[in-house]
Amino acid sequence: MRDAGTDQLQPMESKLDFSAMDDAVGYRLRRAQLAVFQHFNEAFSSKGLRPTDFAVLLLLTRNEGAKQSEVAEALGIQRANFVAIVDGLENKGFIERRKSETDRRVQSLYMTPAGEAYLSELMPIWLDHERWVLEQLGGVGERDTVNTLLQRLYD
Repeated sequence: MRDAGTDQLQPMESKLDFSAMDDAVGYRLRRAQLAVFQHFNEAFSSKGLRPTDFAVLLLLTRNEGAKQSEVAEALGIQRANFVAIVDGLENKGFIERRKSETDRRVQSLYMTPAGEAYLSELMPIWLDHERWVLEQLGGVGERDTVNTLLQRLYD
């Protein structure tokens, strides 16, 4: 729940004793993920956009023509689930699939002009969201430290 005065997420009132999890990094990471996703969803609510959809669009800006399977793997999304994400973005006219010229079984992904325009609208919202996240962590100066620590968990 948000505190209107500070625009920060406040824990729900609870009578549960969480002391057994005080030092549980996994628990803290999960709570942090939920807080960041909640803020993202609130920031992007008027756009009807999910974090995964945004990640696909953002990734394609620098990886035009990437294989559908490569994008799914890079984002840690199972292929079966990724097909539905791509279908949704394609149905909205933001991306398109093209068959590879070298292997007709392979689908490559491309941004459309509508997708590029939509992403341009989203970028200021995303930058505000990123600023909020960094403020919660102590400011921009903490970004490299946080990213380095988190990256150790999945590299």
